[in-house]
Amino acid sequence: MTDQVKTEEDVTTETPATSIYTLRRAWSFEGGEVKDLNLDFDRLTGEDIISCERQYMQLEGASMLFKDANKEYQAYVAARAAKVPVELIRALPAKDFSMVTLRAQRFLLG
Repeated sequence: MTDQVKTEEDVTTETPATSIYTLRRAWSFEGGEVKDLNLDFDRLTGEDIISCERQYMQLEGASMLFKDANKEYQAYVAARAAKVPVELIRALPAKDFSMVTLRAQRFLLG
């Protein structure tokens, strides 16, 4: 049996088989340790998406043009799916942040 090494491209193009995203390393947030996030996009409702849009517009003062491809907006949707504060998503190391927001983008555009 040979081990296959996945490239970064392989990781970013595969469809996640689970809603659990495991962080590359445990992360400290507000006195707790975060090891993974349950990005359960399937449980979100239209009201959740509208709420994310409102938060994004109010707190970021941003336009809704091309919001589904915007990392800031994706962070709000990922936070809602994971039931965590958006500040936790934003505090993730860059690689984890990119992977989490990529999953949000796939959900939004899928």
